Amino acid sequence: MAVAAWSDRTGVVVLPGGAEVRGRPARRAASPADFTLLLVDGPAPAWPSRRVRWPDFWIPVDRADALDALGEALRRAHAGERVEVACRGGIGRTGTALAALAVLDGLPVGQAVTWVRAHYHPRAVETPWQRRWLRSLPPPGTEPAA
Repeated sequence: MAVAAWSDRTGVVVLPGGAEVRGRPARRAASPADFTLLLVDGPAPAWPSRRVRWPDFWIPVDRADALDALGEALRRAHAGERVEVACRGGIGRTGTALAALAVLDGLPVGQAVTWVRAHYHPRAVETPWQRRWLRSLPPPGTEPAA
């Protein structure tokens, strides 16, 4: 896997399988990515992106769409693309999505919140609903349930 290097390492985490993903606030200027998973309304970046309807402080509106989008982001990251996740503040939804990517990549779900807070942001995964949503994720290696 040839990994494209990030020119700015701010917000970059290494998932359990070795792929890198960047989290950031969508409003903050950033070096280009190859793919962005947007968890907020507003302008899309100049590079390829996918938007998931995910209200602030809550969980995705469409579970199947969110799991599909997370799966796409994970596949792209493992293929060596510079993948990022962005929401308004870059903490709650972004942190929850990064924790979900880590779980889908093999991290035990019980470690997800601690992991993302240690590797990304100390306040990532802001609400009880987000923690509950993480616990509902399918085990690694299984097809996500709709």
